[in-house]
Amino acid sequence: MISQDALIQYIEKAMPDAQVTVRDRTGTMDHYQVQIISEAFEGKNLLDRQRFVYQALDEPMKDGRIHALEIKSQTPEEAGSA
Repeated sequence: MISQDALIQYIEKAMPDAQVTVRDRTGTMDHYQVQIISEAFEGKNLLDRQRFVYQALDEPMKDGRIHALEIKSQTPEEAGSA
């Protein structure tokens, strides 16, 4: 298990400008949905964005604290036009 705050800290460490929204999908604190808005995604395709987020969360993914993760990644410009 990993708390939402800890999950956000991992993401913000990799992307200091990130605006992060986290939702626990099952109530078990290991299945999460995250929405991340960051300039770090600028010029990256969807696959590269996913890889970047998984890299930021490598430790809790490998040790099993995160079992499932649904990611929505956007640049600030994309988020503003949505």
